[in-house]
Amino acid sequence: MKIYTKTGDDGTTGLQGNSRVLKSHPRIIAYGTIDESNAVLGIVLSYELDQDIAMLLNLIQNELFIVGADLSNPNLEDKQNRVTPDMIYNLEKNIDKYEGELSPLTNFILPGGNIVASELHHVRTIIRRAETCIVLLSDQEKINRNCIKYVNRLSDLFFVLGRVINKRSGKNDTIWKA
Repeated sequence: MKIYTKTGDDGTTGLQGNSRVLKSHPRIIAYGTIDESNAVLGIVLSYELDQDIAMLLNLIQNELFIVGADLSNPNLEDKQNRVTPDMIYNLEKNIDKYEGELSPLTNFILPGGNIVASELHHVRTIIRRAETCIVLLSDQEKINRNCIKYVNRLSDLFFVLGRVINKRSGKNDTIWKA
């Protein structure tokens, strides 16, 4: 099987269920942005990480495929590969767990620190953009609302993990000074 099909040469792409839409359709932009975040997460996973964080990020990479599959399937009657409340709850449990390692925030902090934390802040911003794209799509079409909740929690988790990685590596948060 060849990687190229030439079916998209007219500027369209296929969705699950064999319908075709323009590549500029909000659905394509939404799950394309999820794909972009997953690629940056792959960069993060190429670094040496503590095992607990590496395992969590690997799980999230797999879940991002579920988010993309969910967004690529306009047939909400099809229950396969959908973001679930359990996936959201798992993110919340991990946010709480990792926040326990940190001092409470009393100021805004700047993204940065070591390279891994910086890349997590990078992927966090892509996830925020994906959230905006998904909300825009939801204004035009019915979607699984769990997708919005999932990416909202995911950006929070990446923020917390960036701070944890900095702390574990001996880097302090950089306080924003107005």
